[in-house]
Amino acid sequence: MENIVLTGDRPTGKLHLGHLVGSIQNRVKLQDEYDRCFYMVADIQALTDNADNPDKVRKNVFEVVLDNLAVGLSPEKTTFFIQSQIPEIAELTVLFLNLVTLARLRRNPTVK
Repeated sequence: MENIVLTGDRPTGKLHLGHLVGSIQNRVKLQDEYDRCFYMVADIQALTDNADNPDKVRKNVFEVVLDNLAVGLSPEKTTFFIQSQIPEIAELTVLFLNLVTLARLRRNPTVK
């Protein structure tokens, strides 16, 4: 069985030192330790609090990828993809939404 990493960022702005120390350095390390790595630019998720400025999100998609490449993520080791370009993600989201009750959602601390 393959060991796979799925990671990513919401393109809401330029990456900064906090991203580097908090997650990017770890991603660079993980791409050498795992069989496959996938990096999602979560542009649809970014629209949840940037719906009034979709151009900002669109522009930052490329900035986020370039920043990650600049600090060591390798396109030979990590597959980059944009969330909105994979229709199956939206299809699965609709199915999963039907499985989560309002009561369960209210108990989720990340939603509060």
